[in-house]
Amino acid sequence: MNRSNHRFLPILSLLVTATLWGLVWYPLRRLDAHGMGGLWASLVSYAGALLLGSGWLWRSRADWRESGMLLALMALGVGWCNVAFVLAVLDGTVVRVLLLFYLSPLWAVILGWLLLGEHPGYQGLVVFVLAIAGAATMLWDPAIGLPWPRGDADWLAVSSGFAFAFANVMVRKMRAVSLQSKSAANWLGVVLVAGAWILAASEPVPVVSYSVWAGAVLLGWFGFLIMTVTVIYGVTHMPLYRSAVILLFELVVGAVSALLLTDEQVLPREWLGGALILTAAYLTAHAQVGESK
Repeated sequence: MNRSNHRFLPILSLLVTATLWGLVWYPLRRLDAHGMGGLWASLVSYAGALLLGSGWLWRSRADWRESGMLLALMALGVGWCNVAFVLAVLDGTVVRVLLLFYLSPLWAVILGWLLLGEHPGYQGLVVFVLAIAGAATMLWDPAIGLPWPRGDADWLAVSSGFAFAFANVMVRKMRAVSLQSKSAANWLGVVLVAGAWILAASEPVPVVSYSVWAGAVLLGWFGFLIMTVTVIYGVTHMPLYRSAVILLFELVVGAVSALLLTDEQVLPREWLGGALILTAAYLTAHAQVGESK
């Protein structure tokens, strides 16, 4: 593999991640419509991914001995991110939750700067501001007001975005740890946090058909498993301030998929915001590949 391809693959991996995250709302909505709520869907889907990757978990024993604390912090961060986001979406206003969650690139830049010494530089900051402006343009609703936390759902959304950024910092910090070990730790973290949350909330086991249970498992195999591997690979091989920008592509995919799969309309400001995000992603990708020349 030449150096140019090595620079391009992290970009492709993050675009795959963002695309799948922008589409995953639809199968989750279908599961919820058939009686399996977000908490149980998260638990079953990630348990399915963990089951398929159980061999990776077993073979990662050496990584756990050498980097156990970092792996545990990453796993808890991912677990909290997933469960908190699900609860926020269920209990709060979706647009407001998304606004608050997508403060995560801001946290990623700050944490990457403080903990990893990854200074984005002037050009990186300009691209970052462009991406955040695009996200705010897409998601802004004057009727909702300023994106400042007001209740439990809001704080869950903020904490989810912060946990996502923190987990990515841990991924980036553990460059010597294998992708398989980090992926298995991710699935384990969601299973543990979701399971603990279900017990704490006394959430009953959903009474649904076998096909719904199978659907949740398949979502874990063909959705969350792929999304975990691609985001870990991308974040491992790219500075956080760049990966954070590319991951905002999820908003574009989410808007287009909602337009095609529901009766929701995409407003002109949302297209404008999407164009800003795509421009920022292009500039980031161009800079990443250009470094290999």
